Amino acid sequence: MRSRISVLFVLVFVMSGLLTACGSPTAAPATQVPATQAPEPTDVPKPPTPAAIEIGASMPLTGKYGALGAMVKPGYEYAVADINAAGGIYVKEYDAKIPLRLTIYDDESDPTKAVSKLETLYSDQKVVAYLGGAGSDMHAATSAIAEKNGVPYCGVAFALWQIHQQGYRYLFSPFPKSPDQARDVYEILNGLPEGERPTKVAIFQEKTDWGIELGGLWKDNAATYGYEVVAYEEYAPRSEDFSGMILKAQAAGAQTLLAMPSPPDGLAMVKQMAELGWAPEFSLIIRAPENVTWGETLGTTGDYITIFPGWHNGEKFPGVAELNAAYQAQFGRPADLLTGPAYACVQIFADAIARAGTLDRAALRDAVAATDMMTVVGPVTFNADGTGNVLNPLIQWQSGKLELVWPPEQATADLLFPAPAFDKR
Repeated sequence: MRSRISVLFVLVFVMSGLLTACGSPTAAPATQVPATQAPEPTDVPKPPTPAAIEIGASMPLTGKYGALGAMVKPGYEYAVADINAAGGIYVKEYDAKIPLRLTIYDDESDPTKAVSKLETLYSDQKVVAYLGGAGSDMHAATSAIAEKNGVPYCGVAFALWQIHQQGYRYLFSPFPKSPDQARDVYEILNGLPEGERPTKVAIFQEKTDWGIELGGLWKDNAATYGYEVVAYEEYAPRSEDFSGMILKAQAAGAQTLLAMPSPPDGLAMVKQMAELGWAPEFSLIIRAPENVTWGETLGTTGDYITIFPGWHNGEKFPGVAELNAAYQAQFGRPADLLTGPAYACVQIFADAIARAGTLDRAALRDAVAATDMMTVVGPVTFNADGTGNVLNPLIQWQSGKLELVWPPEQATADLLFPAPAFDKR
């Protein structure tokens, strides 16, 4: 009997231990370890605010394009001064307004030196954006450096279209290009009464990339618009004698001249036209007549010539009057033809920086590509290739003064046509 009681006691003891080990529905819950409390949120420290937003330009202030660079440079400088006078550009990344600091180098109209200057701006100034110089061949060299360095580039004073067909993502230009100039000249002439249109065309093509591009487009578009190219002459830059070309155009009965010479070549060309007595009814001479020295050098001989310079100080857009006033105070005349487009480049960068909220170059590039704003050259947007959708005004020398003659809603004067003989001006 005692044995049975002992065995029963052992069984009860073992079962009790098993139940305790396995837990019981009525067992007290295990003690909970208090969870670690999350730290109080703190503000992420902002990066140190830079003293200035660095931008830079290499441009021809001397050499063959010096006259063009002299018009571009003030546009950059006035725009930077106006932005800084308002406190700079608000950059969200720093929660502060930051002024612009512009560094300009003279490349002496030498593409090799221009490339070197842009590399210096990148390595020494750490620029977040490049401003271009002047001259299509200069831009062809420098835009490649902008692409290599991943620095957004805004350039004016060049119409070469093929640069934009090389897949560059960092190149932007709020400036008319060769296809615009090759189309618009015929559109304008077709606005004349049908019986008065100067349909026989002479093209003087400079032997450069841009000369070949634009001359070819003028030639290709002629028949489409009802014009006949009766003379197509080529010449090397810095030529001194244009008489053979002029005599061929004259003998062919050309009524319209289309050309794109540099300033020295253009002056020589028109002087020789006057000496040989060939006065086309309509002349579009791009580039050479853009500087005020054209009228000073040629006098009445330089009148009636038209150009596509990309802008005119008589345009009716916000900021133009203020720019003209500042230019008048410094130079004694309203802003020059390339000054407005240069000013617009800085406006575009300032707007893009503010929208990007950062000085990161890739983000700035994307913001420039998305530009849709009003500038001193009018509304600006960009195509996927970096070309700008902008106005392409036609300007004419009249009585020693540059007048805007097309489009009509912007015009400061009517187009004078036909041009009289040189000795009748």
